[in-house]
Amino acid sequence: MASILNSLTKISRKDVVLSVRDIKKTFIEGGQPLKVLRGGGFNLYRGEIVAIVGQSGSGKSTLLQCIGLLDKPTSGDILINGMPTDKITEETRTMLRRNKIGFVYQKHNLLSDFSAIENVVLPMMANGVDEETATARAMKLLRAANVAHRASHYPSEMSGGEQQRTALARALANNPEILLADEPTGSLDPENANNVFDLLLNIVRKNKMSLLFVTHDMNLAKKADRIITIKDGIVK
Repeated sequence: MASILNSLTKISRKDVVLSVRDIKKTFIEGGQPLKVLRGGGFNLYRGEIVAIVGQSGSGKSTLLQCIGLLDKPTSGDILINGMPTDKITEETRTMLRRNKIGFVYQKHNLLSDFSAIENVVLPMMANGVDEETATARAMKLLRAANVAHRASHYPSEMSGGEQQRTALARALANNPEILLADEPTGSLDPENANNVFDLLLNIVRKNKMSLLFVTHDMNLAKKADRIITIKDGIVK
């Protein structure tokens, strides 16, 4: 039994897709330093679903922005598939965001002048995928998100739940290894919130992705494999 457990431990260590190490982030407000993140860290494993919880203003969204390479920590490091990101070029950061990371925000952030399918196609074309292939994959993703019937509709013509499901399809466009979601159901009513979140979990598990999501809803957090807490700026 011990040898089996040791083997499983070795395998799990190889399956770390994200490492956050002693992360700190300080902003300057009114000429004074504001220490939002004060240290701590964690590993995220392949196929794992992890919730990040903490009081309002505790630094949850700041942490997610740093992990998504949209901002840089003041100190500490973030490793993606073992690659340190503290000294990489902006070009490499962009490539990692495009190929390894998907984003789902509280508000859908769809482009209002483009239809649902166009919103899903655009990230793939930006990544060098030809339009025909991108369109076929976009339709597949919209079907998986139960919103294919709205493919030709613009965001203003869709309900909040439909917009968020479209945003989920867009986040999956480039087949990311890591999906980051910041209060992904925060703008929805309870029924739509549960439906969208369950859909998110089903898609993530089916595709064996890793999901890291921020939430204030402990009922949603309890659906994760593990919960990470930010308290007094420390990631635990």
